Amino acid sequence: MPQKQRKKRHLGHRGNSCVRRRAEHKDHVWAWDFVHDRTTSGRPLKWLAITDEYTRECLALEVDRSITADKVLDILTNLFMTRGVPRHIRSDNGPEFIAQAIRDYLGRIGVETLYIKPGSPWENGYAESFFSRLRDELLNCEEFTNLAEARWFARRRKEEHNEERPHSSLGYQTPAEFAAGLPTSAPASDGPTLQREGRLPEPESTIFTQPILS
Repeated sequence: MPQKQRKKRHLGHRGNSCVRRRAEHKDHVWAWDFVHDRTTSGRPLKWLAITDEYTRECLALEVDRSITADKVLDILTNLFMTRGVPRHIRSDNGPEFIAQAIRDYLGRIGVETLYIKPGSPWENGYAESFFSRLRDELLNCEEFTNLAEARWFARRRKEEHNEERPHSSLGYQTPAEFAAGLPTSAPASDGPTLQREGRLPEPESTIFTQPILS
């Protein structure tokens, strides 16, 4: 009898995937995503990570009980002011990322949002890889008794990732070493206008009164 052939799953890449829209320089494409965990008492922990796809740097690793729209905008604005404005931000279609207020703010600054196809996490491969290692090497290994402890581990993990861990894709340099050897600025014609002018609009935070997602 002929053996039954198992169907093959083809992992295609659409227009906004990390394969089709590759980062070409520092701050060209950032990626962000959330992951959920709990303390030993069962209370929720929500982790937000933002990474630079070109340098592999972890730009932000924040943890809280819930992440409100105000909190997301605060994190983004601080990054924009201290590091600069990226050309693109890649994410899935979670409610945190498609919230109209955040999309409006990014649009006013000139940041293009790259939303991957629903149900295709491999299209946001850099964020998925970062969180896979975070879960395997931290969340599945450590028990957090409270929020303060989780935040300490988040700061330590970010430092370790950027400054102590070599990446084969970076020629076995750490992300910090690789970024330090790059030109100080991106091509002038590529970045958003507001980044080149050194100014940012204020987030309309007064309209946010409820968390996007607990």
